[in-house]
Parts: sequence; structure tokens; C-alpha cells
Amino acid sequence: MVFKHTVIAACIIFYLGHSNITLAQDSIKPYPEFPAQIRKDRISAVVISEAVLLTGSMAGLYSIWYKDKTNSAFHFFNDNAEWNQMDKSGHVAGAYHIARLTHLSARWAGMSNKNAVLYGSILSTAFMSCIEVFDGLSPEYGASAGDLVADAGGILIFAGQELLWNEQRISIRYSWHPSIYSKYRPELLGSNPMEQIVKDYNGITIWASINPKSFIKESSLPSWLNIALGYGVEGMTGAFNNPSYNDKGQYIPNFQRRQQVYLSLDIDLKRLNVRSKTLKYFLHAVDFIKIPMPTLEYDAKEGLRFWPVYF
Repeated sequence: MVFKHTVIAACIIFYLGHSNITLAQDSIKPYPEFPAQIRKDRISAVVISEAVLLTGSMAGLYSIWYKDKTNSAFHFFNDNAEWNQMDKSGHVAGAYHIARLTHLSARWAGMSNKNAVLYGSILSTAFMSCIEVFDGLSPEYGASAGDLVADAGGILIFAGQELLWNEQRISIRYSWHPSIYSKYRPELLGSNPMEQIVKDYNGITIWASINPKSFIKESSLPSWLNIALGYGVEGMTGAFNNPSYNDKGQYIPNFQRRQQVYLSLDIDLKRLNVRSKTLKYFLHAVDFIKIPMPTLEYDAKEGLRFWPVYF
């Protein structure tokens, strides 16, 4: 396994070194060149495409998570102790990236940075609030004040940096790997990878990826090199506690619920020196992904562990 991960890391480095991406050492502008004024044709394209994407996303989320589960009166539910707060980390990340990507689309259409930040923040708030409405109508969940606070936190992390620095020096990132726990409760944790990417918190890690070069301009560090701090959980087959049997009456082993913290390297895709404007926008679009890199992990049970490549 270690050899396999080392080979994967070497392949990533080889690809970066032989593609049309240049790993330059000097400071790279984090954004493409935007229009100096509003482009009406692009505004129309942005509004229509985002309406379709956001509606489609809500429909997909409803199908995966809420189908046949929204038949109760709207209500609130205190879920702050669920999943060792991993779901709250997910809310921070989701709200952050919706604000970030809708801001980017508004800048592409020629909006000023301040107006684009407002636009992105409003759209992110609206989208995340729809999720709380679904939760509030579900007898199994309930709208959550903690979720709303986490959503606001993700939006503020984005908007605060954009208004203060005109860039994202600290990016929220996501990584996922399959876990052994979903097979014990596929109805809750997902029965296939598409569902598990969203529902199985055991395989999800949320990262704060920090770009040192943006804070220390005179540093000789590469512009694209980040230091990432991650949070993950493991051993969870239930929200508050682990049941002994699943919905089909099948026995579930007694797993210890654990939390992990991570320290890793990362690549800031939006600071890579690329020749293509299209590729620049694409790298911004996928900048929510934590690049698999050498990683230190710590949890109370296993202590300190090193992963040549961690997903």
C-alpha cells in the first residue's frame, strides 16, 4: 500500500512537470483577467446556467437524501452533537464553495469584486437555506440552528478574505476515500460511491489549505505550495451513537468513534502558472479538491501515523 501511494504521488508530480502548467517560483495572480465592465451576454449566461445548476443540484440532493422523507410539519432539531461535528464542517465547506464559485462567475461577467462577493454570498445563503427547509420538513431530521451558523461561517470565510485581500489565502478543501463502515448501514451511509461521497462522513476529510506565499510575499516558497490542516472522523455507524443492528436486523460490530486531525502539503491549483485562460477557470472550478499528498495523521487511539499519500 505504501508503495502504491508513493507511485501515485510520483505520477502527480510528473504530470505537473510535463503538462502546460508551469510550477513557477514567483508570485502568481490567483485570478484570471476579468472584464472591466458588465458584459450583458455573459450576465444572461451566468443567471441561466446557475439557475439550472442550482436547481439540478437541489433535485439530486433531494433524490439522494430526502426522497420520501419530507412529509412532516416544519420543525427545528438540535443536531450539534451528531457525527462528531463532521456534518457542520461539511456545511462550512459547502457554503464557502458555492459563494466562491458564484462569485467567480459574476466576476467573469464583469461585476465588480464587491458586487460579486454580495452576489455569491446571497446565492450561497439561498441554496444552503433550501437544504434546511428540506431538513425541517423531514421527520428524520429537522432544521438546525447549528447548520445555519456553519453556513454563515463558510460564507464569511470566503467574503471576509475577498474583501480584505482580494484573494483566498485560506481555502476550504474536501477529500474522500471509501470506508469500511458504509457496508454496515448502506441505507444511512450510502450504498454506492456517489451516495457515500456525500453521506459517509467516515471517508470525508475537510481541510483548511493555507498559502504561505500570500502571507509572506518575500518568501522563496513556490506560489502554488500550500500547508493543509484537516479534520476527519471514523468508526461512526450512527449520528449520535452506534447501534448494534442496522435497519434489516443485521449485527453491526462495536466500532470506536474516533476523530482525527491531519497535517499535509497541498497544491493551490488557482496559483499555478497556466497558459490557457480556459484552463485557469477550470482550475478555479475544481479548487475544492484537496490534492493527495504526504500527510501526518493523529488520533487518540492510533497516535501519530504517516501516509505517503492521503486521500
